[in-house]
Amino acid sequence: MVAVVAEIRGANLAEEYPEGYKGYMTMTSTSAGTLPEWTSVLAVVAHPDDESFGLGAILDVFTRAGAGVEVLCLTHGEASTLHGTPGDLSSLRGAELAEAADLLGVSRATLKNHADGGLSDLPGAMLAAEVVAAARSCGADGLLVFDTAGVTGHCDHMAATAAGVLAAEMIHLPVLGWTLPQAVAARLNQELGASFIGHQDEEIDLRVTVDRARQRLASHAHVSQALPSSVLWRRLELLGDTESLRWLRQPIGATVTS
Repeated sequence: MVAVVAEIRGANLAEEYPEGYKGYMTMTSTSAGTLPEWTSVLAVVAHPDDESFGLGAILDVFTRAGAGVEVLCLTHGEASTLHGTPGDLSSLRGAELAEAADLLGVSRATLKNHADGGLSDLPGAMLAAEVVAAARSCGADGLLVFDTAGVTGHCDHMAATAAGVLAAEMIHLPVLGWTLPQAVAARLNQELGASFIGHQDEEIDLRVTVDRARQRLASHAHVSQALPSSVLWRRLELLGDTESLRWLRQPIGATVTS
């Protein structure tokens, strides 16, 4: 099983990567339906389950293609209002993250100890430093995050994404943001009174065909959160076998084709 690493590593933000750093100059395909050919991917998320409920199918595509995938999770998710199993949520959700990461083929999951619900109150540079350290550690070719609006508008999701984008600007990495088509977001909001934020078709850069089998298994590993009433299941039903992504920071030299 993947061990969840809980220590915090510092980073010197003044230190620049050398001009030849592979993530800086990698030429990357952005054609519809094709993920970039990254050999190492860092997913930056706010809570345990974000890597599965949100990014799981995309991480599965990367790992099946042979990429090394690591997850940096910034909180223990202890403030969740869902509690599908007895026990302390902070401890439970860390263990759930480890199991889910293992099911998704993630090689390493690092769990920080920031307060759930409080990421937006922390200095952005501090969070970015943690992302820089994680990206340097795994030699990431690119970052995978939630879209800038956090997909649901959750302040922690937005803060995690902002930290990822800021870190990527510092070390010259491309960033892909997971998003929803506007039609799916609107349907979920209408049916369930949710607050999903999507994008119009012309604003989406990549549409990737996915197999959701491992995502579903990993999501079920989050026993405290994967309740039958969760909006997750309806979202997966509406999305079918397609996930949508936007370039939040494009690779150097790449062009988007539609």
